[in-house]
Amino acid sequence: MQAIKDGIHDYIELDGLSRELLDTAPVQRLRHVRQLSTVSLVYPSANHTRFEHSLGVYHLARVAADRLGLDPGDAERVRAAALLHDVGHGPYGHQTEGVIERRLGRHHDEVGDLLAGEVGKVLEAHGHDPEGVAALVAGEGRYGDLISGDLDVDRLDYLVRDAHHTGVPYGTIDHGRVLRALRFRDGDLVLAAGNLRTAESVLIARTLMTATVYCHHVSRIAGAMLDRASEGLLEAGACDPERFARFTDHELLDALAARGETAGFARRLRGRDLYKRALWLDWEAVPGELVDLEYGTVRELEGEIAAAAGCDRREVILDVPARPSMPEAGIRVVVGDRVEPLSDASSLVSGLDACVRDGWRLGVYAPEGEVGAVEAAARRVLGIDEGATGSGSDAF
Repeated sequence: MQAIKDGIHDYIELDGLSRELLDTAPVQRLRHVRQLSTVSLVYPSANHTRFEHSLGVYHLARVAADRLGLDPGDAERVRAAALLHDVGHGPYGHQTEGVIERRLGRHHDEVGDLLAGEVGKVLEAHGHDPEGVAALVAGEGRYGDLISGDLDVDRLDYLVRDAHHTGVPYGTIDHGRVLRALRFRDGDLVLAAGNLRTAESVLIARTLMTATVYCHHVSRIAGAMLDRASEGLLEAGACDPERFARFTDHELLDALAARGETAGFARRLRGRDLYKRALWLDWEAVPGELVDLEYGTVRELEGEIAAAAGCDRREVILDVPARPSMPEAGIRVVVGDRVEPLSDASSLVSGLDACVRDGWRLGVYAPEGEVGAVEAAARRVLGIDEGATGSGSDAF
């Protein structure tokens, strides 16, 4: 059996199916898609890829399947789904996910079409239905929660891997303990009795990594710039949406640099010459009607702010994140003789929920020379009080 040396899990053993899947073009493309996209502009060592992450998820799925006693056929399907779980990501991963969903109506874990070609032939040669594997990637079926759920092997790998490559210790969890504690009870994936603290550790790690890594303001600004540039590329008809969705990171930047409408964004992203925060507002300072805005409305408001500030509309970006949430609070834990969601079993959850809400920010970004004018215009257009502010450091 072939083995690959990994910086997180040491040696990862590959079976025959996984070796063949690794050599397919959709999986090899993941070598050229960064796992943390624009986070590398904050943490320079965060240059690991979705390819190595996929190998890590495959490894943890292998361990989980063995621990749970899955039969050989089911175990092989679970391992295949784990290895393929990220093939649906576009360039820069989550940073272009919104663009792809708006243009193609497809989420990154909807990989049925991708598994119909080269990958599908490999799966079928080993006796597996590509549609069944695609369903596992989407979190469907008896074993779907192992791949995409509140306590999936995807999460267990990326928390540890991202912590390692950023140098931020908060994502370091005992994934070995989690895997040993996994059980199926009444069809649900749960943590065995005595593992409440194990579940809490995952929740704490995710909360702290979100605040310090995944939602760092520099990465958010760069990601928002990338979104607007990508929309500009597609609006100009310079690229077919399906082709866009299969770009690597470098191919996207090259395509942006080749167009006059988007070349400025490409130059800024390559040189880390990013927009600055004109507004950075916490949950309490933001009027309720500004939360859950549709993308089209956001773009219209950007145009109004730009007109009021007297600048080009491409120089204003309004960034309204999704409502604060904690999906890990749904982890199911055996407490006594009952299965309870972590939100009911743990007194930590309410405090962490408040922490997540306290870290939520609405941002308005603009080039440094336009920040003052854009701030004043944004307050008028969005109905923000003069005294309303949000905390945050301009470090990094």
